[in-house]
Amino acid sequence: MRRSSLIVAFGLTLFAVLISCKQTSNSEKASPETPQTPTTPEVTSIEVETGDGYLPGASWTLVWADEFEGTTIDSANWTRQVLEPGHFNDEWQAYTDSPENAYIENGNLVIRANHRGKDHGMGQYTSARLHTGNKHAWKYGKMAARIKLPEGHGIWPAFWMLGANINEIGGDTPWPQSGEIDILELYGSKDDAVVEANIHYADTYDQHAMMGAIAYTLKEGKFADDFHVFELEWNSEKLTWMVDGEAYASAPITGDEFTEFHKEFYILLNLAVGGTYAGRPDETTSFPQHMYVDWVRVYQQ
Repeated sequence: MRRSSLIVAFGLTLFAVLISCKQTSNSEKASPETPQTPTTPEVTSIEVETGDGYLPGASWTLVWADEFEGTTIDSANWTRQVLEPGHFNDEWQAYTDSPENAYIENGNLVIRANHRGKDHGMGQYTSARLHTGNKHAWKYGKMAARIKLPEGHGIWPAFWMLGANINEIGGDTPWPQSGEIDILELYGSKDDAVVEANIHYADTYDQHAMMGAIAYTLKEGKFADDFHVFELEWNSEKLTWMVDGEAYASAPITGDEFTEFHKEFYILLNLAVGGTYAGRPDETTSFPQHMYVDWVRVYQQ
């Protein structure tokens, strides 16, 4: 997206393991002023009420989830970024922490893009960008979300990940050296029935490089018609993207240029309006636009 950033086992044994991991994690960031990134030294399962029929596969253990069943967005899971219009990619929206732009409704996280007037241009729109940075981050796993996407010219929703060491949230590493994994991006100016997968990183010359977008096209309809499950499977050898269980893209990450993808990443959800890569909204684009997120889950093996 960015081109320029329980059954829980109780007992003293687990307590000792967690304390030990806390003391030994983040050895690369000794400075107390630098936000510490949470680590997952072992797979600890959790339980959530799902009932939606989603099956991650026999080898996957649920380690984190937000089912959005409360009345407000859980601040222990998500930070709402506040950013001025144009901060990234010449996008036209301001990202706010207003409940008008992100809220819980009918068991869904709703990210809402509003048009503040009749004119189209920089600063005429508001929306939201939420992330788990400095709260939850993971190295490897299956990241999955059930989402109903918005539509229209200039509309740019995304479910994606950034390296937990990025300076954007207080780390010591700039983009693209931090790495980026785009689990899904939809460009309404291109096709409301198409989502794209991509990665961004620094190559062996420390220059921006990317896999190049790989598209998945619905067999019928568009992504605004219904919910779909978007998944990323990530291990030490490769990344694999899926929509509704169908794998459509894969990228190896074993080369020297892919060191970013062997560190922890955090999750982002946002709805951009306009931008260099997304086209611009116009009189054909209806507002408000909504991105509905039924749940977000992280599994590990």
